[in-house]
Amino acid sequence: MTAVLILVLAGGVGFLIGSVGVGGILLIPPLALLANMSIHEASATALLTFLFTGIFGTWLFSRRGNIEWRIAGPVCAGSLVFAYLGAWTNSIVNARVLETAIAGVVLAAGVYIAIPASARSRREHPVQNQPALLVGLGAICGFGSGVTGAGGPLFSVPLMLLLGFAPLTAIGTGQVLQIAAASAGSIGNLRYGSIDFSYAVALTVAELTGVYGGVRFAHWLDPRVLRLMVAVLCVVAGALMLARLHSS
Repeated sequence: MTAVLILVLAGGVGFLIGSVGVGGILLIPPLALLANMSIHEASATALLTFLFTGIFGTWLFSRRGNIEWRIAGPVCAGSLVFAYLGAWTNSIVNARVLETAIAGVVLAAGVYIAIPASARSRREHPVQNQPALLVGLGAICGFGSGVTGAGGPLFSVPLMLLLGFAPLTAIGTGQVLQIAAASAGSIGNLRYGSIDFSYAVALTVAELTGVYGGVRFAHWLDPRVLRLMVAVLCVVAGALMLARLHSS
């Protein structure tokens, strides 16, 4: 029964990954609590499954023309080395302070995104034509992904929305980033961490089913609603990260 519940939750996480890009962090607490994994093992196992949700999500978004490769390329390039460094940092350092800071950033981004544009200073300046900034964005997201096991889109989607990108562009780029961050982070985890491959296979199947439904849902939604969903998920994800740190 516990295994079924975990798979149902994994399907829900896949739906969120496909629809708003954010959601990977929600898989880690159930793996730790229900599957009796350590936090390091839960993070490493979850991150490996996100490689396959990223591949599938990228294909689905690309078919619909919602991936701008001139944006996704530099972001992914920046994430590759830093996702590996994040996984290495996770393995040798007590990352409580760092994860607390990351959780605070995610919470703050969610709150900011939720504020209507008319109620805040609208200083959104997309950086599509500034490759160095896109590479820097990818580096931040890749490192955060490697440290937390949450997946790059948890960081890239809210940051891209803060920088003025359209929701579908941010989510589509997040799918591509997921491939780069999860690949590099998982290589690091294979060397420094622990991955439960028996759980990873079943989780991946459940997540891919959810991703398919989530992508279809995202293209049906009004962009303003999609933006609000990202904001809510960032707040929830940040709160869960803080709760996980407090309980560990």
